[in-house]
Amino acid sequence: MSIAVFGSINMDVTAYMPRLPKPGETLHGREYKLGLGGKGANQAAAARKLGSEVAFIGRLGADDFAGAAERELAFYGVDLSLIRRDEAGATGIAIINVGEGGENCISLIGGSNLRMDDSDVVRARPVLERAKVLLLQLEVPLAASLAAAAIVKAHGGTVILDPAPAPQGGLAPEVLKAVDIITPNETEAGLILGAQPQTPEEALKAAQELRRRGVPAAVVKLGAKGLAVAAPGLEAIVPAFKVTPIDTVAAGDCFNGGLAHALERGETLASALRFAAACGALSTTKKGAAAAAPARAEVEAFLARN
Repeated sequence: MSIAVFGSINMDVTAYMPRLPKPGETLHGREYKLGLGGKGANQAAAARKLGSEVAFIGRLGADDFAGAAERELAFYGVDLSLIRRDEAGATGIAIINVGEGGENCISLIGGSNLRMDDSDVVRARPVLERAKVLLLQLEVPLAASLAAAAIVKAHGGTVILDPAPAPQGGLAPEVLKAVDIITPNETEAGLILGAQPQTPEEALKAAQELRRRGVPAAVVKLGAKGLAVAAPGLEAIVPAFKVTPIDTVAAGDCFNGGLAHALERGETLASALRFAAACGALSTTKKGAAAAAPARAEVEAFLARN
């Protein structure tokens, strides 16, 4: 298997609003959509839509949302053989408000995602041993994710961690050392490091600091301001692609799915980051989470124009 995803599956209820509501305010929205979400599922769908073979390791609950999530993942062609139905839990959900300019706020109820443990790692060992890239996030228990990472790294694979939602207390050095690439946005970098970068130059310093704390390569994403990378032989600020966003909710997940796909194909980190940035940018021009992920032909055409 080319890419393994150890992570979360949610169903998303997304409301499109003229602006984000204030605390205590009731505000009429224009429309809502119900669709597949969860950072793990979004990243899996993004990588699969680009053409990678993807196996998903996760849990669903014993409810109607579980069947809907499985159908959507199957539609994208993701291998579902390692998804467990958790009879004692509910499928995770996210309640998302999206404002006119694409900004969003999200309420997350983890459900069965939070019940993942070492037994899921044991069941997935054969897939993890063959994976070229493993995608991780922080919407499932960290201990199980690190156990999966150790297997992939021991067999020569690359581990990418999207540290979201970032814990208030940051990440311990042993967590940073357990992965190969970390991809926080500016908010997540701030929670990990104690100071939020505001400019590309500050983002580069944040990426360098993450490397000093133990991670081999760090990519700090600033949305429309671009990204900064610090890695062996590569320290750079990468400008953002110019698009007109309508929904940014899945941009980071499409970025990580694109990064995994490009690295699995053997591209250099610099080339893979450009490809990933294009995936993230294109996703903001569509509504939804997994549904907004671009196909490889779209990304290649976009890169040819930019």
